[in-house]
Amino acid sequence: MIIAIDGPAAAGKGTLSRQIAEAYGFHHLDTGLTYRATAKALIDAGLALDDEAVAEKVAREVELAGLDRDILSAHDIGEAASKIAVMPSVRRALVEAQQAFSRREPGTVLDGRDIGTVVCPNAPVKLYVTASPEVRARRRYDEIVAKGEMADYDHVFADVKKRDERDMGRADSPLRPASDAHLLDTSEMSIEAAFRAAKAIIDAALK
Repeated sequence: MIIAIDGPAAAGKGTLSRQIAEAYGFHHLDTGLTYRATAKALIDAGLALDDEAVAEKVAREVELAGLDRDILSAHDIGEAASKIAVMPSVRRALVEAQQAFSRREPGTVLDGRDIGTVVCPNAPVKLYVTASPEVRARRRYDEIVAKGEMADYDHVFADVKKRDERDMGRADSPLRPASDAHLLDTSEMSIEAAFRAAKAIIDAALK
């Protein structure tokens, strides 16, 4: 059983994916962290971020088990990850690793930008989780402030818009809903309501 969850930044797909995996006893992979782990490995080794052959080699060595969200969510790692994420050979290497992960028993939940369209196009359940840019920017802003860090809403909003343009406009695996994905707009939804909606879709597929 593979559950593919896609959507833009701060739409709530990560929280939702972890809840679903826990509820069904499935393995969970935030595929965005695989790009961040590759970027961190390059930074730690003092390697250039613009050498595609080196980045691909490092990507093939990334261990998908135990990716640390707290460490990998650092801003500089995110910036570095966005540079290597546009490299076709890096994407190929990580997509292969993600596909291998998706075959784990008894089931898996993968979330990212291209799961339903590229990584697991045959997944029996596909969800596209979205929300308005304003709502997503507010969530990201609240998240940063809750950590005790400084944030400017307008700057966060501009960042969200820029990220959307980059994700949706890239030539390789752009962010878009799969044609057979169930759309979940969480703009006006609590995470509990989103989980209940997702669970109904998954339960129907499991039957």
